[in-house]
Amino acid sequence: MLRKVQSYSFNLYVKRSKILSMGILALILGSALGVTLFSLGGVYFEPIFTNLGPLQRFSSYEELKAFLNTSSQYVPWGSYYRDQITFDFEATLSITKTPVPLDYSTTNIQVAGVDEIDVVKTDGEFLYVVSGKSVFIVRAYPAEDAEVLSRLDFNKAINGLFVNTDKLVILTGAFNPHQIRFFVEDDAVYDLPSTDIMIYDIANRSTPTLDRNMTVNGSYFNSRMIADYVYVIITQPAYVRDGEVALPAIIDDDRAVTVSATNIYYSNVSDYYYAFTNILAINTQNSEEEAAYETVLTGSASNLYVSQTSIYITSFGFEETTTIHKINIEAGDITYVATGNVTGYVLNQFSMDEYQDYFRIATTVHTFSSQTHLYVLNSSLHVVGVIEGIAPGEDLHSARFMGDKCYLVTFKKIDPLFVIDLTDPEAPQILGKLKVPGYSDYLHPYDGTHLIGIGKETVEAKEGDFAWYQGVKISLFDVSDVSRPTELDKTEIGDRGTDSPALSDHKALLFSKDKHLLVLPILLAEIDEAQYPNGVPASAYGNFVWQGAYVLDVSLEHGITVKGTITHMGDNSDLLRSGYYFESSYAVKRAVYVENVLYTISDKTIKLNDLDTLLEINEVELA
Repeated sequence: MLRKVQSYSFNLYVKRSKILSMGILALILGSALGVTLFSLGGVYFEPIFTNLGPLQRFSSYEELKAFLNTSSQYVPWGSYYRDQITFDFEATLSITKTPVPLDYSTTNIQVAGVDEIDVVKTDGEFLYVVSGKSVFIVRAYPAEDAEVLSRLDFNKAINGLFVNTDKLVILTGAFNPHQIRFFVEDDAVYDLPSTDIMIYDIANRSTPTLDRNMTVNGSYFNSRMIADYVYVIITQPAYVRDGEVALPAIIDDDRAVTVSATNIYYSNVSDYYYAFTNILAINTQNSEEEAAYETVLTGSASNLYVSQTSIYITSFGFEETTTIHKINIEAGDITYVATGNVTGYVLNQFSMDEYQDYFRIATTVHTFSSQTHLYVLNSSLHVVGVIEGIAPGEDLHSARFMGDKCYLVTFKKIDPLFVIDLTDPEAPQILGKLKVPGYSDYLHPYDGTHLIGIGKETVEAKEGDFAWYQGVKISLFDVSDVSRPTELDKTEIGDRGTDSPALSDHKALLFSKDKHLLVLPILLAEIDEAQYPNGVPASAYGNFVWQGAYVLDVSLEHGITVKGTITHMGDNSDLLRSGYYFESSYAVKRAVYVENVLYTISDKTIKLNDLDTLLEINEVELA
């Protein structure tokens, strides 16, 4: 039962030298975590697939404290900013959302029906944009009337937002008065981070009103939204200081709860580092419904996969394994199910998938020689199917599960695209592979038998067993013949040094099969060939010359063609002073479409262009 909030704090006294040494040690360990001694000079070691069984709960606070006292722990260190929330609006006209059947794009997500947090959202009529420490609500449709309607200023880090009908969910990292505090040798005080979850009523887009305000001790890890519920995962370091453990605390408006030790799940296995991983379910439409939560004592949370019915959280453990925790979710209910282990390091969320009550996961080991493994686990997280030692000596760059197939891209000098059959979960098998220059960091389904790959072109090095990265490469693969996948077409953008956030953040990509449309932000680097009279070496970097959105036409009939480009930068001043790293508030970060209008968004500007001609229609400044 939630109780009325009380003023409380824990005073933890920590020497600065100890904090620094722990931070360095954590970095060293971090480089080693997630790898396994699986192959050594051709000798194979038995992989570890331990089902840890159902976790248990601590019987008392003293048992929790004793467990942490006997375990190896390293305290991470982080900082956030804190300031008061303010509200500003630039239109006093009452703006409400009226139902209009519009064709508009949504966030590029992994699982249908499972929305992912992002810095830009649209519902067709309005845009919701994170810019620095502010959130703007912008009238998007019709394009000729586009304008800023309101702005929320937080003066703190914004993790992103969700939109659900007339509710706007904003997640920020901040401090509150009831925080755990560190006192160091010079008497400076540092608060541990907390996460704020704020839900606004935006029935009137010009005057949003705060409907609910929650604060949870710990750092924001990840989140998803399914139907009316937002599921938020927050981690808080778990350790004993001065004989006490700082337990997770949740403040929900004027209600507060401290998670008791007897409500915390754990596995009786020693680990490098411990954190309280809090999973919360919050009804976005009903502020009176209490948030549900579960807390698991885990290692350092590393990746998250969420289906419509389950949350899978991975963490690193001893013996270079990945631990997987499965939590069932249904209409706000959260139920811990099982925990299991696999060998290796998980690249990202696309290395995981749930299909017909089975969980599939691809991992990589890096000890001495990189290898990729693929595991199939049942609903209790017992390993039932394995392929080990895929592509020895190569790193896993991307994975995509599509029904009973898995596609993996590994790379060292060339790009092998593996097609893996998972029809029989207990006997997965490699059906075919394609070797082409370059690699894909992200694989996106074009349809059931074709894939789009986004990565880098490469040139094999003459001086060693590796390859030089070149420009950004977009490929179209045909996997209809599973034994003989082919590359139908490809295009390369820029020279060595060209980059795109879509290589590491799938939400930066806009794709529509029906519109033959692919849009991605590009930081373009070009080489001045006049500087290399004897020919341009493959190792040469280009200079940054442009940033904006590349608009491409992608179809099976015509392949991949560049349709045009859009930039928000009026001059090259940000490019000229960028050096090796580039940063600009006019850098295009997202693109969406509404009807036949393409919207490109930077921190300072929204440009509206005709989707067919790319001619500019309107522009909105984010002041």
